[in-house]
Amino acid sequence: MVVAKPFDGQVALVTGSSRGIGAATAIALAEAGAHVLLTGRDTKALEAIEEQIYPSGGAATIAPVDLVEPDGIARLATAVSQRWGKLDILVVNAAILPELTSVADIDQRAFNKALTTNVLATQALIANFDPLLRKSQDARVIGMTSTVASKPRAFWGAYAASKAASDMLLECYAEETRNTSKVRVAVVNPGATRTAMRARAYPGEAPASVKPPQVVAARLVALLGEAFESGHREDVNQTS
Repeated sequence: MVVAKPFDGQVALVTGSSRGIGAATAIALAEAGAHVLLTGRDTKALEAIEEQIYPSGGAATIAPVDLVEPDGIARLATAVSQRWGKLDILVVNAAILPELTSVADIDQRAFNKALTTNVLATQALIANFDPLLRKSQDARVIGMTSTVASKPRAFWGAYAASKAASDMLLECYAEETRNTSKVRVAVVNPGATRTAMRARAYPGEAPASVKPPQVVAARLVALLGEAFESGHREDVNQTS
């Protein structure tokens, strides 16, 4: 007897799914029955995640894309439209952490790259996938945020500003779609998590002292299965 999974028949796109929270979330969504589109710049890393999905009966498609590339997101949306005609789940996870420095010393090139990846790409994802999300019977968008997006911290200005802007785009989108579609939007702060980005920001921290990405992924998948209100925000506070 085949047991139905909660996201059977649904298509999910996870940005930055080659490692960390994105990879763990992609694997968890596939285990829950979704066909997951794996996106990122590193094709080999995406293939490694795909290989972890198939043995358990999950389904995934690799879609290498650089979010900084002007037409990359548009081409991806066109491909998804042609093959599936809808998108049920969008997890906006990919982000880059520029060098931690004072606001006065922010490198403009690095800041521009962070703004492009963390902010402009968020808007481009919404713009290009909104028509496909509206074709879903239960579309959900989750954007990953950071504590520094709402609580200023010295030397984190470049990253904090980019994440705050991304959050605001998602929250405005939640208001715009609240009464006009079945799209629901949530913003989730994963908290301290064992990722490569975290290791760069806190090089002296013991990795085992913070929770693994799988804890965050489990909460995201659970949230996606709940009837949350659009505009929902939450922190993943579990520490291990």
